Amino acid sequence: MSNKIDVQDKIRVGIVGYGNLGKGVELELKQNPDFHLEAVFTRRNPEDLETDKALHISELPKYKGIIDVMILCGGSSTDLPEQSNEIAALFNTVDSFDTHAKVPEYYENLNKTAKKAGTLSLMSAGWDPGLFSLNRLLTEVVLPEGKTYTFWGKGVSQGHSDAVRRVPGVKRAIQYTIPKEAAIKEVREAGEPDLKATEMHDRECYVVAKENYNIEEIEKQIVNMPNYFKGYHTKVHFITEEEFDKEHTKIPHGGMVIRTGTTGQNGSDNRQRIEFNLSLDNNPEFTSSVLVAYTRAVYRLAKEGETGARTVFDIPLGYLSPKSPEQLRKELL
Repeated sequence: MSNKIDVQDKIRVGIVGYGNLGKGVELELKQNPDFHLEAVFTRRNPEDLETDKALHISELPKYKGIIDVMILCGGSSTDLPEQSNEIAALFNTVDSFDTHAKVPEYYENLNKTAKKAGTLSLMSAGWDPGLFSLNRLLTEVVLPEGKTYTFWGKGVSQGHSDAVRRVPGVKRAIQYTIPKEAAIKEVREAGEPDLKATEMHDRECYVVAKENYNIEEIEKQIVNMPNYFKGYHTKVHFITEEEFDKEHTKIPHGGMVIRTGTTGQNGSDNRQRIEFNLSLDNNPEFTSSVLVAYTRAVYRLAKEGETGARTVFDIPLGYLSPKSPEQLRKELL
């Protein structure tokens, strides 16, 4: 008997946006036989994309009722705030919105749209926010007496890099988030130090500027950008396009969530520490794998009649797996 899944029985998916994240989702879908990629929607000329699934984004409404879940792969700076509500009015959606400070506002708008449309939309389903969020929650409830620290990097932040590329005069750019080793050591050895995010990380930007633009003005706009760089120790390096191609085309990342706390009769008898680590050769491909897993969950919950906006806190982990509950209990519990 064949284990092959018929196309009509697969989860039919659309991708909106075909940058690094969209390409990663296309690759990840091929590793999950219960999915079928119906189309890739782009604002660019579809013929310029290296996929035979490309359509112009104006064709998107025609696929209502055909596509089960739309995976939104635009940037959090401008793309997702503009696109998510419009698309959620027509489709179930999954995205990786990662501007932490704007999560509540983004959620409220998306929830209102999806409730009205009768669709289900999962937001911020990357690895942070996303997997790291789950670990912050889990470690906090396990060690209620304690403190949680999140370190990002060293690696390329897609959201920060995208934000830099939006600055007028920037031709190409990449941003590296670098955790401070002294801060990591202090957390592990000193218990619960009082550290702000700006004291835990440095940021470095490598920028290729367009001709006839003032690089001092570009740098000023970058380092003073709210929610991204303002308040951080940020270095901006202006380099040539040749240097960029030679040194800055890979997209590694990673990080860790650390919770330190105490347990015991007096609440301070024994020191405990929980750590969750990620080390990634390719950030967008890993983020894509998270999006695809959560797409499976959104499909299942939508079939059960769920509507509105959701975050990773609202999704049972078993819904992410293609395995049955019986398999999960037998193999993983």
